[in-house]
Amino acid sequence: MSTTEATYVIPEKREVTTKPRFSDKVFRAVVTGGGLSSLVILGLIFAFLLYQGLDIFKSQGIGFITNSDWDITYDESGYVLSNKFGLASMLIGTMLCAFIAVLIAVPISVASALYLSFYAPEWLKKPMVTIIDLMAAFPSLLFGIWAYFILMPSGAYWAKLLHHYFGFLPFFKNELRIFSNSPFIVSLILAIMIIPIITSISREVFAQAPLDRIQAAYALGATRWAMIRAVVIPHGRNGVIGGAMLGLGRAMGETVAVYTVLNIVFQINWQILFGAGGNVASMILLKFGEASAYETKALMAAGLVLFVLTLIVNFLSDLLVRSFGAKGK
Repeated sequence: MSTTEATYVIPEKREVTTKPRFSDKVFRAVVTGGGLSSLVILGLIFAFLLYQGLDIFKSQGIGFITNSDWDITYDESGYVLSNKFGLASMLIGTMLCAFIAVLIAVPISVASALYLSFYAPEWLKKPMVTIIDLMAAFPSLLFGIWAYFILMPSGAYWAKLLHHYFGFLPFFKNELRIFSNSPFIVSLILAIMIIPIITSISREVFAQAPLDRIQAAYALGATRWAMIRAVVIPHGRNGVIGGAMLGLGRAMGETVAVYTVLNIVFQINWQILFGAGGNVASMILLKFGEASAYETKALMAAGLVLFVLTLIVNFLSDLLVRSFGAKGK
C-alpha cells in the first residue's frame, strides 16, 4: 500500500431511537408530580371547605350569597336559637375594591414597565428592577400599617377632592362626610401592593418583543414611542392582561392590609368614599378569633365562596390571555 493512500474507517451504524434517557424520565416525573400535587392540594382545600360549610349552605341556601346580615343568637346553654349569614355586602366590597385597585395599578404598571424597558438608563434600571421585585414580596401587614398611619391622611384629602368635584355622581357621593377608613383608601393600598406584580410581568413580556420587528420599525423612520405602539404593546398585550388578572386575584384575597384600614360593616356600600365596607377575607379574620363552632362553619363556607370566586377570575383571565394573545400576533 502506498503511503499516500488514506485509510478510511467506516463507523458502525447507530440506532436512531426516540426512547427518552433516564434523566429525561426523572425530570418528567418530577414536573408531572409537581403539577399533579398542586391539583391535589387545591382539590383537598376545596373538599375541606365544602365539608365544613355544607351545613351552612343547606340551612341558608342562596341567601348566603344574596343577603348581607351576619347574626347568630344562642341560648343560655350555648345552643343556636337563630342564625342568619349573608355575604352579599362582603362580596360586593371584595370586587369593588379589587377592580378599582386594578384600574389604578394597570396604567402605572404599564408605564413603569415601558420606562424600565426602553427609556431608563442602565445605572437606574438595575436598582429599580431589584426594588420592584422586592416590593412584590413585601409583607402585607407592613403595607397595612404604612397605609393606616401615612397613606390614610393623604387618601382622605384626595377623597374630599373627589367628593367636591364629582359628588353629584352616586359613586362619589358621601353625605356623612366620613372619608377615612373607606374603600377608596383600601383600593389605593391594594393598588400599591399589586403594582410591583403587574410591573414585573409586563416588563418581562415587553423585553421579549421581536427584535427584527423593532429594528424594522426604526428602519422605517418610526420614533421610539411609535415603535412601542406598533410593536411592543401589541406583542405584550396578553402578558399585561395576565399580570392584571394576577394582581386582581391578589387584591381579592388580601386580608391584613384591608383589615387594618377598612371599617368592616355588614351593609352594601357602593359609595367608595364613605368609611364603611369590607371584603370576605378581612371579614373572616375579624370573626374567626371569637367565633363559635357553628359560626366557624359559616366562615369556612365564606372561604369556599372566595375560593370559587378566585378560581373563576383565574379562568376568565386565561380566556382573556388566549383571546388577546391570538389578536396580538
